[in-house]
Amino acid sequence: MRELRQALAAATLRFQAMDSTGVLADVSERYRNGPITKASLREHLLTLFALYDTVRARVRLDEVWMVDGVAWVYSTGEISGRLRGLGAWTTVLSWTREPEVAQREGGAWKLIGPGA
Repeated sequence: MRELRQALAAATLRFQAMDSTGVLADVSERYRNGPITKASLREHLLTLFALYDTVRARVRLDEVWMVDGVAWVYSTGEISGRLRGLGAWTTVLSWTREPEVAQREGGAWKLIGPGA
């Protein structure tokens, strides 16, 4: 769990730095969460970073279950941003105890999505 917390902290910093390449480095090429793939996630990030001049992510790991080397991670969090040109802060996304799946790829934890 400590490794996952460290990976989350590093990913949060990359997100808040609006580093889409860095954020996507933590996402597997086979990522799938419903209709969302790594390619569509890239488009979402680029759109988000175009709309907001500053973004924040607050994520808490609620629970982690290891099953055959795969981490089922349940988290609660919120993403907010300051709208470019307006300066108004808005909540972009929030969730409670949502599942995500991570697996080690190339020595690092990568999100593969609950639908992978």
